[in-house]
Amino acid sequence: MSSTSSATLDSVLADDLSQWPGDSAAAALITTDGVIASSGDCEAALPWASVTKIVAALAVLDVVHDGLLDLDEPAGPPGSTVRHLLGHSSGWAFDEERVISAPGTRRIYSNVGIDAVTTLACERAGAPDHNSLLRQRVLDPAGMTTSTVNGPASHAGMGPVSDLARLAHELLAPQALRADVIEAALTPSYPELSGVLPGFGRQQPNDWGLGIELRGHKSPHWMPTGVSPLCAGHFGQAGAFLWVDRASGIGAVAATGVPFGPWAAEAWPVASQRWLDTWRDMNAGGA
Repeated sequence: MSSTSSATLDSVLADDLSQWPGDSAAAALITTDGVIASSGDCEAALPWASVTKIVAALAVLDVVHDGLLDLDEPAGPPGSTVRHLLGHSSGWAFDEERVISAPGTRRIYSNVGIDAVTTLACERAGAPDHNSLLRQRVLDPAGMTTSTVNGPASHAGMGPVSDLARLAHELLAPQALRADVIEAALTPSYPELSGVLPGFGRQQPNDWGLGIELRGHKSPHWMPTGVSPLCAGHFGQAGAFLWVDRASGIGAVAATGVPFGPWAAEAWPVASQRWLDTWRDMNAGGA
């Protein structure tokens, strides 16, 4: 992509971010070649909230890859497995180890499920804590060296947009992380399960991979409409998001430090679609 095209994309991102609340927003567009456009201070550390779950899931799946943990072994509430916990289908409630559904019957977004399976992976891998596990297996290998997870594995990540862009690039074109680990995370788990997507209501179906959400045909939704159903990503209540569409070869990341709310539910899919359309128009024009 030419420098002129990159400057145009930078301008489009900047225009959208100027309309978002707060003054710390940063965003980047990523292809298989790396970052192609950005706006804002992409080196400032901002909270990720639940975008952290992508890192946690990849770390757990890396332990699975080493044969120290099995996706189908029991974990969590009775009848649940490691796969259920990673796919938010164990039946546990959002914030407590309370069973509200039989495993594999509903998609119940659960912080405690992700925290529990990460703790189990730490035990099997001999890691002293989940911060060490996530750093050794995902953050450091992916070059996300300034990011931290000083708190629950489900939502305590913090770091710059430049590190989120590195993570998005690995999801699009694995280099430092194992390709089969990425593939496992992005493969649909228990398809056709319905459930509530936080901030967007009940979805039928509510598609997920393992630790990462899949776009599917959900409506309303925070990702753009013009991506494939297997577009994958996560957003966080701290006003951050990451999505990658491997079918198109592009992804986007953003962090704001402003709590998620109606502003984000309205602005994010519109902005992401504009970025996607601009990029596609440039490619169609031979830019």
